[in-house]
Amino acid sequence: MIAGNTRAFSAQRYEIRDFHVCFEIGGVPFVLTAKDPAFIAMLENRYANFLRERVCARAVRIRIELTPPWCATGDAGLEIYFKGARWVMKRGDFYAEWDRDLGRGTVRQSANPYAIDSVIRIMLSLILARQRGFLLHSASAVRGGRAFLFCGVSGSGKTTIARMAPRDSALLSDEISCLRCTASGYYAFGTPFAGDLGVAGAAVAAPVAALYFLRQGPRNRIEPIDPPRAVAQLMRNILFFAKDCEAGAQVFETACDFGARVDAAELTFKADPTVWELIR
Repeated sequence: MIAGNTRAFSAQRYEIRDFHVCFEIGGVPFVLTAKDPAFIAMLENRYANFLRERVCARAVRIRIELTPPWCATGDAGLEIYFKGARWVMKRGDFYAEWDRDLGRGTVRQSANPYAIDSVIRIMLSLILARQRGFLLHSASAVRGGRAFLFCGVSGSGKTTIARMAPRDSALLSDEISCLRCTASGYYAFGTPFAGDLGVAGAAVAAPVAALYFLRQGPRNRIEPIDPPRAVAQLMRNILFFAKDCEAGAQVFETACDFGARVDAAELTFKADPTVWELIR
């Protein structure tokens, strides 16, 4: 996807003439531009499963201004707030401004992929809120044309159950899953956001068959839970970073609808592939 100065994107009477990479996550297209071809090549490798050849007119366009590593401000915490018509996102390793309505923004960061990963997650969470979707702290996989979600805090076994997935399954993520409501119901989409497994998900989507809240134990067992309890646990694992009442209400409404329409259960399992015999 690397292109020289012959390719340009025009928006509101200004042009960006840099190297670029195009990819799509959960149906949301992105175009990232920077002046450093090596940095863009690194991003191409990182998002390899999700690359797109064509630039979509509705793509989120992000211009990345690379700074020296010493410009980072250490362990400064994440801040997200509205400034005029733009969202401002900043942490010790990046500063970003983004106009959600125009779909354009800038990021100042050093040449590492982790900062832009975080910015993209924040933007995705805000975009999905308007599209009856959300990012979920969960592993997910497709088997038999249906998606299964495995939700839980760090250490609950998301990576373990993803590692034990049968060969006839496709991993969507072992860390962060993307969910959206479509005309056919809720779908899970693969993401490039890897956990301890260190493997990006597949760029596929499938209807959600079930949501499992993970516990590790001495034997495999599934206990169905009712929608109110499922929603309460679901909300603790939805990734939403902005203190925005309107978007927060949209996410809560979507979570309630998801809990009412998708079967949920607590899955206690031991670290043995036989647990997948129960998943259906």
